[in-house]
Amino acid sequence: MQTDHFLVFGEVLYDSFPNGASILGGAPFNVAWHLQAFKQSPILITSVGNDRSGLDIRSAMRGWGMSEAGLQIDPDHPTGKVSISLSSGEPTYQILDNQAYDYISCGEIELPDCQFLYHGSLALRHAYSRSALEDLKRRHQGKVFLDVNLRTPWWDPKNLSEWLNGANWVKLNDDEFQLLYPDQQAIELRMQTFIKRYQLDGIVVTCGGLGAFAMLESSEFIHVKPDRPVVVKDTVGAGDAFSAVLLLGICHGWPMSVTMGRAQSLASAIVEQAGAVVDNLDFYRTFISEWS
Repeated sequence: MQTDHFLVFGEVLYDSFPNGASILGGAPFNVAWHLQAFKQSPILITSVGNDRSGLDIRSAMRGWGMSEAGLQIDPDHPTGKVSISLSSGEPTYQILDNQAYDYISCGEIELPDCQFLYHGSLALRHAYSRSALEDLKRRHQGKVFLDVNLRTPWWDPKNLSEWLNGANWVKLNDDEFQLLYPDQQAIELRMQTFIKRYQLDGIVVTCGGLGAFAMLESSEFIHVKPDRPVVVKDTVGAGDAFSAVLLLGICHGWPMSVTMGRAQSLASAIVEQAGAVVDNLDFYRTFISEWS
């Protein structure tokens, strides 16, 4: 695959599970991790604490070959942490406040020409990181991909509306879509209205085991489903895997139907693993071989 640069803005943190395991996570980090595995060169703009967890994250990024150009060390705030509880594989999140990723700065970062700026919504819960993203968007010349992650109480409808207006592509899950657009119309009509309202290139709604839907500005509508039975270990990070492949497909000019099918394939494989990322390149080689 040709290497493209992606800017990825937002949180990196440790997901703490009921069995005592702590696994690297955070939607932007997960997306950057997958992009790196697919031989891309993402620049992750984030912040970690000057603590053991921060050192472990830096070590993991180096071991995976990820750039540290956008990684900041915060001496005053801890590396992000989220406690996760699971019910039938579905996660519930307890997200701590005032973490290092709430205080990201972009002023001194030199930006390459990038096709896409990816960001979520959780890291924008505080004004400091919101201001950094706005500065980044003013300097960025490419497209913006918004990955909606609504975590109560860490989101505000007014701010979210502004980010939607500033995006070219939006991805969210069916619960989030219903929360933002509580309407009884068929999902195709609702997605079409959403695209027109926010003048998007496209919107993608993921629906867990039911697959995912995409609607493009051209009114092309696509529905994909898992192509095999999936044994779910947990669903943490499945949407992030989906987002990473969406970015790949859009940037490399894959037909949207192909992109959606490949995104669903990776998401299905991720839910069969524990945690949101896999630190074994063999996991990705089958996909790389098929998609190349």
